[in-house]
Amino acid sequence: MADPLLVEVSAAVLIRPDNHFLLTSRPAGKPYAGYWEFPGGKIEAGESPLQALTRELNEELGITIRQATPWLTRTFSYPHATVRLRFYRVTGWQGTLTPREQQQLAWQTTENITVAPLLPANTFILRSLRLPPLYAITRPAETDTEAALQAIETTLGKGIKLLQIRQKAMASDELKQFGRTAVQLAHHHRATVLLNENLTLAQDLQADGVHLTTNQLLSLDLRPDISWCGASCHNEQELQRAAQLGVDFVTLSPVQPTLSHPGAPTLGWEKFAGLIQDYSLPVYALGGLLPADLETARTYGAHGIAMMRGI
Repeated sequence: MADPLLVEVSAAVLIRPDNHFLLTSRPAGKPYAGYWEFPGGKIEAGESPLQALTRELNEELGITIRQATPWLTRTFSYPHATVRLRFYRVTGWQGTLTPREQQQLAWQTTENITVAPLLPANTFILRSLRLPPLYAITRPAETDTEAALQAIETTLGKGIKLLQIRQKAMASDELKQFGRTAVQLAHHHRATVLLNENLTLAQDLQADGVHLTTNQLLSLDLRPDISWCGASCHNEQELQRAAQLGVDFVTLSPVQPTLSHPGAPTLGWEKFAGLIQDYSLPVYALGGLLPADLETARTYGAHGIAMMRGI
């Protein structure tokens, strides 16, 4: 049974080709008038979330959606109401943006938010928008250290901005030296770098975060105290635990067959989409994927794709 106290809302993250996104001010007469938010509105009886969003954007901004993919679903409690917001990434629309409710419009970037105040429910959304669409994971130590570092430099040179160092076969001293150089390379390229599993080493090397293994995710009581925290998930239980722990994003795998686990069961896109429907965290699809699979992944609700060999 639907909760009568829960307000269902669809919201749009309109994104231009230059990665600027649109924020709008709330009109006079509404709660939090003058606050800035992502455009959208209440889902009416009989409407799907996307139908509601299509109607709202036409009513508020005079545009018609041409390309939209599901993204995050977040629940937030205000003093006057609890809202469940279903966010869509809208990358294609028809018509000229027109503030039909006398609201203000502002194109923003995550690096430079120039409007205020912002609705509190949008804090996590703005942080999630900082996550790039591709997440590169280093391959286990199959070659020497110098070759592995060269592979990282090549990957970063392609414009990758999120990197996980995952070298489980390295001895601790070797991993520390390797990790230090890899972190320096990543930061030189202005990329965010996470260390797999080892929080203490990540902090020691001044990495930007840690990526939790599934076992860590299920055993921890608190989110690690570090800037960025990802986690590896494979099923609904693990996804729920990641949300409870409050990590920043997850990988969900394996979507397709992989060379590292030949013959292992895979999720496929339909099951992947079912697992993350109305999920609250950004999800990177992982397993047997290539950069060309990005748009497919987004169609099924992923934030982006993670790759080890495919990069």
